[in-house]
Amino acid sequence: MSWKYRANATLEGLTGYTITRAGRRRAAKAPEPRPAPRPAPETQRLPDDVVREPVDPAHDRLLREPVFLLSSVRSGSTLLRVILNSHSQIHSPIETHFRRMTVAFGTDPVRQAMRLLGHTHADVEHLVWDRLLHRELSRSGKPILVEKTPSNVFVWKRLRTCWPDARFIFLLRHPMSIVQSWHEADPVKRPMAEAVPRTLAYMNYLQEARTQVEGHTLRYEDLVAEPEGTLKDLCAFLGVSWEPGMLNYGDKDHGTFQKGVGDWRDKIKSGTVVAGRPLPPNDELPPELEEICRLWDYC
Repeated sequence: MSWKYRANATLEGLTGYTITRAGRRRAAKAPEPRPAPRPAPETQRLPDDVVREPVDPAHDRLLREPVFLLSSVRSGSTLLRVILNSHSQIHSPIETHFRRMTVAFGTDPVRQAMRLLGHTHADVEHLVWDRLLHRELSRSGKPILVEKTPSNVFVWKRLRTCWPDARFIFLLRHPMSIVQSWHEADPVKRPMAEAVPRTLAYMNYLQEARTQVEGHTLRYEDLVAEPEGTLKDLCAFLGVSWEPGMLNYGDKDHGTFQKGVGDWRDKIKSGTVVAGRPLPPNDELPPELEEICRLWDYC
C-alpha cells in the first residue's frame, strides 16, 4: 500500500476530502448545432391541401341536413339550444367545438396513402367531423341535429362546403347587450375595453353569413318575450311541429352546464325562460357598434 493511498485514506476519514493532482484544463468542446425542429405532426398539412365539397357524397357523409345555430357569444344560444333539445325530433348537444379537431399525418407513408386514395387533408378532417356529429345524433334517437358552438361563425363557409345540404339558424341580440353580458361573465378577465372588439368580431362574421346563405333569423329579445310564437316559426323552418313542452326545458336532461361548452349561470339552470334585460338606449352605444345595430334594426 503506497504512502499516497494511506495519506488520502487518513485525510478522507478525518475531513471527507482527498488530494488529487491538478490536471490540464481541456478546452470545452463546442456543442454541435441541433437540427431544426420538425413541425409537430398535427401541423403537417398535405401538399396542395384544399377545402372542397364531398367527392363522394353518398359515402363521405353520414350526417344529412345538419342545422348550425350561428350567433355571437352571449346571445342566448344556450337557452335556444336546450329549448330545441327538448323537442322530440331535435337533438342539440353541448358545444362540441368540432371545428378545432384536426388529424395528424405524421409519417411519409400515411401522407402518401392519403394522396393515392384521393383525399386532401381537409377531406379527412371533414370525415372526422361528420362521424362525430353523426354519432351524437344517432345515440339520441332523434332525426335532426342542431349544433351551436358560437365560434362556428368564423368558419361558416367551411361548414357550408363540408355539408352542402346544411341549414342555418341566425340568432341576433342587441349588440350592446352582447357586449355587457360578455363583460359581466368575468369582469376581471374581460374588461369593457376588450368587450367591444372581441364580440364585434363574432357579430361581423354572423352578418356576413346572413348575407351569403339562406336561413332563419330570430332575435333573443323575441325568444324571451314571445317564446311560443317565435318557436313556432322556427319549428316550421325546421319542418317539425310545435311542441309546448319545449318551454319546460328544465324537465329534460341537456348534459352538463359548464363554462367552455355553453352558458353555466343560474338563469339557464332555472329551467324556464326568463325575461331579458332592458335594451340599452341609443345614446349609450359605442360608435363601433352603430353600423351593426343599424344592420340588425336595433337603432
